[in-house]
Amino acid sequence: MHYLLIPDKFKDSLTAKEVIEAITKGIERADPVAKINSVIASDGGDGFLEAIANNINSEKFLVKTVDPLARPIEAPYLYQAATKSAYIELAKASGLELLKESERSALKTSTYGTGLQMLDAIKNGATTIYVGLGGSATNDAGIGIAAAFGYTFLDKNGKALEPIGENLTKIATIENNTTDDALKNISIYAVNDVTNPLFGTNGAAYVYAQQKGATEKEIKILDDGLQNLNSIIEKQWSIHNSTVSGAGAAGGTAFGLKTFLNANFVGGIDFLLDLAQVSNILEKNKIDYIITGEGKIDSQTANGKLVKGVIQMAKKYNIPVIGICGKLAITSDEVLTMGLQNAFEIYDPKQGVAYSMQNARKLVENTIFEFFKT
Repeated sequence: MHYLLIPDKFKDSLTAKEVIEAITKGIERADPVAKINSVIASDGGDGFLEAIANNINSEKFLVKTVDPLARPIEAPYLYQAATKSAYIELAKASGLELLKESERSALKTSTYGTGLQMLDAIKNGATTIYVGLGGSATNDAGIGIAAAFGYTFLDKNGKALEPIGENLTKIATIENNTTDDALKNISIYAVNDVTNPLFGTNGAAYVYAQQKGATEKEIKILDDGLQNLNSIIEKQWSIHNSTVSGAGAAGGTAFGLKTFLNANFVGGIDFLLDLAQVSNILEKNKIDYIITGEGKIDSQTANGKLVKGVIQMAKKYNIPVIGICGKLAITSDEVLTMGLQNAFEIYDPKQGVAYSMQNARKLVENTIFEFFKT
């Protein structure tokens, strides 16, 4: 049989490459003559740079920047000189992965460090910048990035505000102090697949801020702040981006990129699958199964995650899709409705979460073996 593997990472446990290696071992134990193709992909979130690096020739740049709490760090981005294209993963300078759990605070964090990366890419010759959104520790609507480019956010007394989540409610006016050359002939693309608007019950704060350390009270403050920022932008510049599908991605960073830097939105899954030329693999080979997966398959998986994108692609070729995950948080009926033929979790409640994460590689291998040996 011929298999195509396109899993996402298992967050805090396995990279996408390690998931592929584990699935491959499981298949080969069950089917020693199997043909296996694999693709390292991403939905624009965590693992974006890894997916890019595996599909195009690029050079890694390390830039001095700051983390979400403004502490000095070095963060990477990729640059392809031939096309003058830079690829930046938001999480590398503005991600949850950079903070201890006790440090997470959507009120105090900023995307400023990602803005510094973007400026460095422009300085090094980039005329096109792709920003992979996801895994952010922020809920600042991208004002951190905007501040790096020269925007200033002022309170009612004309005092400049630090570009962090809790100050969104305090913004009274915005000054555009960007230099003429900062965005001249620069094309920016926000790469993501979520569909959330900027604010409201399905917006950035109410859907994602809790995992970034926000309490219920703080989520309300953040949502009010997003609404305040939007109303000021609409009043000052007559720009209306808050309800654009995906504006709420990465704590509203997608909204900020579009509003302040005139960015276009690009579907992350299609972008990476096209880059990996997956359609060529499917058209030139008879694939019997596609195997995908992520750390947790739940109701959000159907809202633009990589797994959902793989399912949609497989439908075009009438290929069954198997899901493998750390934790399965939907019913068997919901699995089928989503478009998966089967979905398996490696989590064993008798062993606990820590055991599953520490032994994820072997558990994935064994789960795949048990399924395909029959």
